[in-house]
Amino acid sequence: MDLIEPKWMDRMRSRARILFRQYSLPRWLVFLFDGSAVILSFHFAYILRFNFEWEAIDLGLTMGQSLIVLGAYWFFEVIFRSFAGLIRHTTIRDIFNVFVATTSSLLFLVLMIITARNYGWDELLNIPLSILLIHFITLNACLFFVRILIKMIYEIVSVKPASRKNVVIFGAGTMGVIVKRVINGDTANRYNIVAFLDNNRKLQNKKLNGVPVYSPKKLTREFLEKNRVNTMIFAIRDIVASEKTEILRFGVDMGLEILEVPAVENWLNGTLQLNQLRKIKLKDLLGREPIQLNMKMIENGLRNKTILVTGAAGSIGSEIVRQLTRFSVGQLILIDNAETPMFHLESELKVDFPHAPAKTILGDVTDELKMDQVFRKYQPDIVFHAAAYKHVPLMESNPHEAIRVNVGSTAIMTAYSLKYGVQKFVMVSTDKAVNPTNVMGASKRICEMILQARSVSPGNRTQFVITRFGNVLGSNGSVIPIFRKQIEEGGPVTVTHPDIVRYFMTIPEACQLVLEAGFMGMGGEIFVFDMGEPVKIADLARRMIRLSGFVPDKDIKIEYIGLRPGEKLYEELLDEKERTMPTYNPKVKVAEVVQLDHKEVLTWVLDLLDSCADLAELDLIRKIEKLVPEYKTTNWRFTDTLGEGPFVRFDIYPD
Repeated sequence: MDLIEPKWMDRMRSRARILFRQYSLPRWLVFLFDGSAVILSFHFAYILRFNFEWEAIDLGLTMGQSLIVLGAYWFFEVIFRSFAGLIRHTTIRDIFNVFVATTSSLLFLVLMIITARNYGWDELLNIPLSILLIHFITLNACLFFVRILIKMIYEIVSVKPASRKNVVIFGAGTMGVIVKRVINGDTANRYNIVAFLDNNRKLQNKKLNGVPVYSPKKLTREFLEKNRVNTMIFAIRDIVASEKTEILRFGVDMGLEILEVPAVENWLNGTLQLNQLRKIKLKDLLGREPIQLNMKMIENGLRNKTILVTGAAGSIGSEIVRQLTRFSVGQLILIDNAETPMFHLESELKVDFPHAPAKTILGDVTDELKMDQVFRKYQPDIVFHAAAYKHVPLMESNPHEAIRVNVGSTAIMTAYSLKYGVQKFVMVSTDKAVNPTNVMGASKRICEMILQARSVSPGNRTQFVITRFGNVLGSNGSVIPIFRKQIEEGGPVTVTHPDIVRYFMTIPEACQLVLEAGFMGMGGEIFVFDMGEPVKIADLARRMIRLSGFVPDKDIKIEYIGLRPGEKLYEELLDEKERTMPTYNPKVKVAEVVQLDHKEVLTWVLDLLDSCADLAELDLIRKIEKLVPEYKTTNWRFTDTLGEGPFVRFDIYPD
């Protein structure tokens, strides 16, 4: 329990807080106080020098010499402005300024006295050096003591101890020391530093500026409860991303509020301020090293090119557009059928990327006539195909739309790319296309097959490249925004299964690798991205709850609602028949895929598209399974109706 202060002490604190809040010593008063300290300490030095024998002291001479000393000290005090800082917020820098001013004064006076003795000047200037030395010591002690005393009184009375947050600083290096200094200079006095944590064994079990330094192993639940620590400030810049993530995840799992020091270049006027400490975000818990792109290759591939982006207003498409604005492209042709998102994208480009040569087109990528007009008018050199329906449960309920839009748009866009001589066609695919258990994943696998078939078509000069990755953090309709909304509403947070796992990347990461892979590919490849370690969705939910300042299963509950139709516990980036080969970028690998007969694939795809609208739902699923033999639906609507589990499959590519 917190100690309860007596009422009289609380009243004194309150009055002192009001006093400090309403008043501060004016600089001229500090200047006069320092001057008074100079006079008094000079007389005290004389008394000490003559062993308190008053009759031995010439008061007139002493007074005259004290005025000379005062003039010298005031002169250097003005130069170094040692009186200018607020005493209640005295720092090491302020103490240093005082010391520099007094030392400069002493050196000046010593030089003056030596000169006066050599030239036989007036006795008034012949001050005993021993007195000057005693005066220097006592004056500094007085000035330092008063400043530190006022600062300590202010810190004691300014904030109630119960209202301060106990924090640990992870990192006892230069950055950690800077954070400590900033906290100590905080006018609101919001934090109380309990300890530093550092892996450097030379610092452990010692004190740094009066604060103990411990090994990170000290950070146990017992330690946190004993010291009532509720915040950790991460103050290390040079650290491996995976190690940083491990620390941050541990802190989040301990229920700590975690703040991070921003990059030095983002400090206000080169100085860190306490309000610049930012709460970590979910993407900080991914733990991957920054992506190193082959910028020269990408720049050469994009320079002066006309680039068409489908699904340009979506999460992936819009980020691809932002990435493309970094390069010297000739023209950006942006297509999407979503009016409001396109309006927002156009507005963003005008404000944030006014130099970008962008043309926005409101259109449906399944409209053959419209797409023919676009290709004929703009003659794109490169196509990034990101348009697709992606939500698994919705596509399970609307399989016809999944085929019409995902497969139909890919067939149309690749056909016109061939017709109009597009140099490179890059399609955004998904890990759900591997051994698909849902219609959305199966439709994307068919899209991959279309690109593979087009790449080996006779006379083809277009490089068709496939990029395959998992979930992206924060994309429209993904689990992150859903969880965030549920947390804001007070819960519960709904998770389908306690063991379900997914791969995650940030949207910028994914789109950077799309660009990188696009210019690695020569045609027909499937590029697989390094997604890191899979993340348990339940753990993700708990961390999001803690990052929002709540306690999982106490403040906000987690409910398990069961797997949705077409959903599986884990996703795969490769089929069991596929193998990968490395590229020069360790985060990008090329999948060795089974070669397909391009004529048969395209024949089956065109037949599927032609008959799609007229097929009953179950007949459509049958056709999808024939085209994608590895598709094994988990949707009971499709399996139970047949009465025999998964559909009977046959090989559409006989030897």
